[in-house]
Amino acid sequence: MLSESLIKEFKTIVGDENVFDNEADRQCYSYDSAVLDAVVPALVVRPTETAQIGLVVKLCNENGLPITVRGAGTNLSGGTIPDPRDGVVILTNGLTKILEINEQDLYAVVQPGVVTAKFAAEVAKRGLFYPPDPGSQAVSTIAGNVAENAGGLRGLKYGVTKDYVMGIEFFDVNGGLVKTGSRTVKCVTGYNLAGLMAASEGTLGVFSEIILKLVPPPRASKAMMAIFDDINKASEAVAGIIAAHVVPCTLEFMDQASIRYVEDYTKAGLPVNAEAILLIEVDGHPGQVEDDAARVEQVLKSTGAEIKVAKDAEEKFKLWEARRNALPALARAKPTTVLEDATVPRSQIPAMVKAINDIAAKYQINIGTFGHAGDGNLHPTILCDRRDKKEFERVEHAVDEIFDVALSLKGTLSGEHGIGMAKSKWMEKETSKATIDFSLNMKRAIDPKNILNPGKIIGG
Repeated sequence: MLSESLIKEFKTIVGDENVFDNEADRQCYSYDSAVLDAVVPALVVRPTETAQIGLVVKLCNENGLPITVRGAGTNLSGGTIPDPRDGVVILTNGLTKILEINEQDLYAVVQPGVVTAKFAAEVAKRGLFYPPDPGSQAVSTIAGNVAENAGGLRGLKYGVTKDYVMGIEFFDVNGGLVKTGSRTVKCVTGYNLAGLMAASEGTLGVFSEIILKLVPPPRASKAMMAIFDDINKASEAVAGIIAAHVVPCTLEFMDQASIRYVEDYTKAGLPVNAEAILLIEVDGHPGQVEDDAARVEQVLKSTGAEIKVAKDAEEKFKLWEARRNALPALARAKPTTVLEDATVPRSQIPAMVKAINDIAAKYQINIGTFGHAGDGNLHPTILCDRRDKKEFERVEHAVDEIFDVALSLKGTLSGEHGIGMAKSKWMEKETSKATIDFSLNMKRAIDPKNILNPGKIIGG
């Protein structure tokens, strides 16, 4: 437990009302969206001014207190679970200002706690576009997106969060303000620290301000649903669309289990008897949209798909709302939902889908698979009950095999959910011992006391 005098020092920095030390409050920040054991922090601190972040970090470092920074807690790999050694959680929900939206130079400057969807909506009011759209965008924060390098439905064409980070200001472990990147299109001043901080999961510094690139919105778009009576044909169609040199804005996959759960939840009119569906959208100049849509439809017809084109904005909205509700719909089925993030080269989607289904049968578990098939990022979602120890042992074995298959197909452990605590044990298998050693050496140099989100990504 922290001493009263130390707690008083935190209160002096951020104010009494922004320090939470009672049991009930601390319990609220003991877990995230990963299926891992909760850890109750010793203290929760809520800065409301960016300068306060540096003072809080400095005080924690001086007293050897582990820090976990938390936005909305939507993390799916345990990245925001506190350290068990008198950990301090720093909340960013008191730092929610959009400081600037520059329409002339196409950038914005935000504080770390800005909610992604709200930011995108404000940008859209200015006739501009911020493409990254993680499934949790209605609640997730920009700093969390950067820390995890979040992706989303539009990642196939527009890239992920790191592709829109122009600069970051963050506090180092000593409370010093580090500035990297700029508001200019080109900047090669010093090391690319902003690139280093993307996907760092709070292990190297605490963000205080982020500069984000904006782009003009597409002038037209066309959305469609492709319905398949054979799941293998659906996954082959994904590879076929990419091979036809068409890059849709979105190319999403849902298997029958996912379709049934989502339709029961959303009543969106999905074909519950289909073995699989693809949800596809192309965007850009009107002429290009029509050409790309025609080429996509040609590929789909060659695989025997039934095609339904959204007639208007309302139908298109229903399609994408259905897809965005895949996780909450599946999560209603069983007490425990294990959402994974296996990602493979796009040409290997058919092999990965088949492997997931074979693994589900082998371990007699229920897996619904959906995801960003166009960029190879699948989300096999295991529906189970963690209280059933025998079932959960089978689940753990299944997860091991899913990642083994993904790596054997030249894939990766995570396309967008991060490593956190949940996947750190597989890191060396994907990379190398030298990679882990290099990362640990860098971490020790930056954070000698190992207080910045310890135990995440590379352990330690």
